[in-house]
Amino acid sequence: QVQLVESGGGLVQAGGSLRLSCQTSGFSFSNYAMGWFRQAPGKDREFVAAITQTGFRTDIARSVGGRFDAFRDNARNTALLEMNRLQVEDTAVYYCAAAPGGVSQSPEMYTYWGQGTQVTVSA
Repeated sequence: QVQLVESGGGLVQAGGSLRLSCQTSGFSFSNYAMGWFRQAPGKDREFVAAITQTGFRTDIARSVGGRFDAFRDNARNTALLEMNRLQVEDTAVYYCAAAPGGVSQSPEMYTYWGQGTQVTVSA
């Protein structure tokens, strides 16, 4: 059974930091690129970051560039999203997802999805 479980969300003040984790099981983690998306109320799901299977390359959305970064630990089947200098506009539910191909900003390229974790940034 495939599982992706996000954790690490919560309430943080603007300017603060959070690290999201995505613990996975049930599929060959090291063969999948991992992506992070977010969805704010009333908005479409938005690409945030992605990392290749090896972890050697990342793709970071312009809206969070210089503040967010993606990592992975293939030994622990875990993907991570480091979020710094958080802004109120970063408030959303954050999802991790797994893609059998390379990194992509398109949600359609991702096969497996987690249930999401809420990140709320207060002013």
